[in-house]
Amino acid sequence: MDTSLHYLLMAAHSLFQKKVFSGLSDLGPGQPKILDYLGLHDGSVQRQIAQGCQIDPATLTGLLSRMEEKQLIERRTEGGDRRSFHVYLTPLGWKKQREVMDVFQECEEQICGGLSAPQMDALKETLISLCRNMTDLEVLQ
Repeated sequence: MDTSLHYLLMAAHSLFQKKVFSGLSDLGPGQPKILDYLGLHDGSVQRQIAQGCQIDPATLTGLLSRMEEKQLIERRTEGGDRRSFHVYLTPLGWKKQREVMDVFQECEEQICGGLSAPQMDALKETLISLCRNMTDLEVLQ
């Protein structure tokens, strides 16, 4: 196995996604992340969801349309502002969101089972730093 950082990050991401989607075969790519986000931020506008999920706004529009077709979300205008839609989970969406959270929890327990609490804290801090660095680089470009 290649031990370069880029390879390890890509491999970890790919393996995690395979594990998540094996438990959520009825959802498409990006949808679990959106359900996770809306579980904490129900009623967000699309711009907030795109930023919170690190998804391109144009890609998000398509994802939300497919989720709306599956009756997982609904988009509503608020305060008479027709330029921005607020996105809400439907009852079916809340049910699926709980399933997503259960799968995430199960995956985390399985893949991090051998790590101590200090190792988990260090891993989370490292990942937060990497995300901040990449966000800062993106803003600078």
